[in-house]
Amino acid sequence: MSEETLQSFFDANGKVAIALSGGTDSAFLLHRAKASGADVLPVIVRTRLSRETEIDRAIGLCATEGLEPAVLDMDLLGIREISANGADRCYHCKHAMFSAIRETASRMGYPVVADGTNASDAEDDRPGMRAIRELGIVSPLRDAGLTKGRIRELSRIDGLITWDLPSDSCRATRVDTGVPLTRELLDIIENGEDAVRGLGFSGFRVRTDGTSARVEMPASQRDEAVERSGEIIAVLSEWFAGVSISEDVRDG
Repeated sequence: MSEETLQSFFDANGKVAIALSGGTDSAFLLHRAKASGADVLPVIVRTRLSRETEIDRAIGLCATEGLEPAVLDMDLLGIREISANGADRCYHCKHAMFSAIRETASRMGYPVVADGTNASDAEDDRPGMRAIRELGIVSPLRDAGLTKGRIRELSRIDGLITWDLPSDSCRATRVDTGVPLTRELLDIIENGEDAVRGLGFSGFRVRTDGTSARVEMPASQRDEAVERSGEIIAVLSEWFAGVSISEDVRDG
């Protein structure tokens, strides 16, 4: 299991579409796909669940690699099973997104669709992973045994700007299960996180029950966040009725 295994995947799959989020993993996968000599189609999905900065980054990565992406605009909030934000939201979201990616790839002559799941990602029956498996999406980074740490190391060696990019997740994960997803609420979360980021923090999450906010910090920034809790509460009070620094810290 190694980088050679990844190269072997591209040797065997000369035409491949890559679901590109703009994060560390999919950026590395795109870079190595292009370096392998494969015919690569990056597919970017633009939705209200992702930050526009992430879309811009993904498009920029394609330009760096000399590739023209297919950009799909999707109204995921228009799908009731997603906007209702039930326990199976991620399944319906991933199923809708990757169905559209697979359809686009097939129409453009790319028989294989790959995503950036790595060997550090849990191989349990999470709803999103289940949807990807059902649709026949392949995960060459995981199949090659490449962990998140190793991907960061190789990305740094390859000179990719995404090598130390903090891990992130879609904005829907910030909202408690059962609280309906609306454009207004997602924008509030993004504004709130931008405000806290402006204080110098990174790698955190602002989670909400629709009214109040819980700020989860990486363990490395937890003490500073508690010391500066007044500042955090002040910048978030414009959007949330109550703010707390969660006892649940993130591991980075």
